[in-house]
Amino acid sequence: MTPHPLRFAFGHISRRIWAGGFNYQRNLFAALAHFLPGEFVPVVFAGKSADASELAELAAVSDVEVVRSEAFDGQPGLAAALGFGLDRGAAAAFHSARVDVVVEAARFFGWRLPIPTVAWIPDLQHRSLPQVFPTTARWRREIGFRVQIASGRTIMLSSESALRDFRAYYPRARNRISVVRFATRPPDAFLKTDPLEVIATYHLPPNYFYLPNQFYRHKNHQLVIDALGILKGRGVDVLVCASGSTEDRREPGYYDLINSEIKKRGLETHFRHLGVIPLPHVYALLRASTALINPSRFEGWSTTVEEAKSFGVPMILSDIDVHREQSSGAARYFGIDDPVLLADHLMEVSKMNNAAPVRSIVPYQDDSVRAFAASFSDALRRTLAG
Repeated sequence: MTPHPLRFAFGHISRRIWAGGFNYQRNLFAALAHFLPGEFVPVVFAGKSADASELAELAAVSDVEVVRSEAFDGQPGLAAALGFGLDRGAAAAFHSARVDVVVEAARFFGWRLPIPTVAWIPDLQHRSLPQVFPTTARWRREIGFRVQIASGRTIMLSSESALRDFRAYYPRARNRISVVRFATRPPDAFLKTDPLEVIATYHLPPNYFYLPNQFYRHKNHQLVIDALGILKGRGVDVLVCASGSTEDRREPGYYDLINSEIKKRGLETHFRHLGVIPLPHVYALLRASTALINPSRFEGWSTTVEEAKSFGVPMILSDIDVHREQSSGAARYFGIDDPVLLADHLMEVSKMNNAAPVRSIVPYQDDSVRAFAASFSDALRRTLAG
């Protein structure tokens, strides 16, 4: 126990922009409150225009404080942070809130920031999949990471896979590095929703596969459409139920392309997109699904996989390093360009049972969440110790 709770700053991540990042925040704060009570005060900094309901959800977690400031509307201090070494508006907000350590998430506050700082780099997707980024966005990420590295930040990564990428892409970096693997335990209040009622609400059959990924190109929904087309040709009736945002600022028309492909192939009864749905509904559909599908070409540490693990849901995953690491081999895998093997997996799993059981939290999930809280705590304390 510290003499006083350690106050750390974390910039608000909008669920609309990045659902996985928002869930990461909420689960992190809940894990710290549950397993390290009284040791931390997360201070969430948000702009004046930030979604009030999202901030209320975060503030409902024990010990969380929310600070609204114009300094966090967009990135008004970025030019000064890069040119003069300090985002003065953000620094003043941190000082007023008595912050002990800052977690930088997709924003640089300057090498002259007089507060110990951890740079959270969830993944290095822009290096592994440069083609999915507009040139400006790719270089913005790269410059941001490089100035964080050059500023001597502690680097927080989400997986051993990300650590290997980091060492390959930045071999000269000598920063302190912490690997903090995300884990989740959904709040009990979110599990009171009856999965059978949710299934009825969306008019789903008892046997369905669940794909709760935002519609970004690298999430690889196209491969699922291809696999469903193969199954339709075989006369196999399989339904994939998807949920998640259709917004991608990098490629605004991507969802429309996928939707037109579904219609062109006559797969409307095989692929259903429910849109952005309440989180309790996400958990309900996950708990009763035949299996989770994640066909992504790249992940830092998949929130959807972690949530499936928390309920013991069977998983059918793209065969990328981080999925192997995250699932410890306990899944079915397919190549990121192999719709035939994905179709085979869907066909085989769908034949195994007519309806999945409604699952509860696995008994050992608390161990994973405790380790998540402990490794995050260690990263912050090592940064403070210098």
